[in-house]
Amino acid sequence: MSRAEAPEAAPGGTAALLQLRGVSRRFGGVVALDGLDLEVAAGEFLALLGGSGSGKSTLLRVVAGFEQPDSGQVLLDGRDLAGVPPHARPLNMMFQSYALFPHLSVFDNIAYGLRREGRPRAEIASRVAAAVALLRLEGMEGRKPRALSGGQQQRAALARALVKRPRLLLLDEPLGALDANLRERTGFELRALQRESGAAFVMVTHDQAEALSLADRVAVLVGGRIAQIGPPRDVYARPATRAVASFLGAANLLEGQRTAEGLLDCAGCTLRAAAPLPDGVSACALRPEGVRLAPGVTGPNSVDAVAAEVAFRGGDNLVLFRLPGGGTLRAALSGPAPARGETVRLAWDAAAVVPLRDD
Repeated sequence: MSRAEAPEAAPGGTAALLQLRGVSRRFGGVVALDGLDLEVAAGEFLALLGGSGSGKSTLLRVVAGFEQPDSGQVLLDGRDLAGVPPHARPLNMMFQSYALFPHLSVFDNIAYGLRREGRPRAEIASRVAAAVALLRLEGMEGRKPRALSGGQQQRAALARALVKRPRLLLLDEPLGALDANLRERTGFELRALQRESGAAFVMVTHDQAEALSLADRVAVLVGGRIAQIGPPRDVYARPATRAVASFLGAANLLEGQRTAEGLLDCAGCTLRAAAPLPDGVSACALRPEGVRLAPGVTGPNSVDAVAAEVAFRGGDNLVLFRLPGGGTLRAALSGPAPARGETVRLAWDAAAVVPLRDD
């Protein structure tokens, strides 16, 4: 994929803190990273999103130094990190398991890296106290990890990572061990902490909502390459490829034949985008929330469909419609939902129809 198709430069024209240039990593016959290019700006929060085997965790481990690339460069502040061991790299990594030392107190866990660097005792005490205050761990300094809740363990692990004042922090599924309610609250805390610390965060996650809500940019990895990267709203609303559309938000993928007028003729309906479809386009994405009930509407971007399944989700109803040509269409309806088996007229705006490139 060319840079023009999926721009991967640091946002806003700012100087890149981290650069990956043509990075590849293979495990036997399996390609984990395939000539990957990426730039991360100072102070940016980037989420790496992808399914199992997409390469996101391998990418993080290559940057941290736990895996060596087969080819390509990893540069931090313009310095090539080839041959630099993990402990000597000017960055920190927070593991999914938190990896706190069970026999050490919270204070000693946080101070561990500073002591290994040989920092003076007064400096260690001062910096640990600042980290404890930042992560709201006051009164817990003497506790062992087993006496902490999951959220407290996560904050202790973050404090240990941030106390060394890294310009880059790598996070591997940092919220994965928390329950749903705690994940949401801790996610907001993590975002606020990133802004306050000024460090760049690169976070691996498989949770789409987590990536979209926390990151400045989201990079979707497919097969060891970046299929698309950009601000969360842009990547969600305008997926570039079939793989991104199907993975991120489970968009409807509608396939058909392009007409001479630049429409997409699908089985049972015709799609009109905001602009005529380019030559070669044979599929479009349509988000479920872009579909609405529209009795009396005719023409392109409308269809009669049968409600096959209806699921109440609290804020809306997810309805699986059966199309005349035998396909299905998912719709998120905020108002009353049709009954199962009911035939209704659906419609959507041209702006909701997104042409897709082949993967």
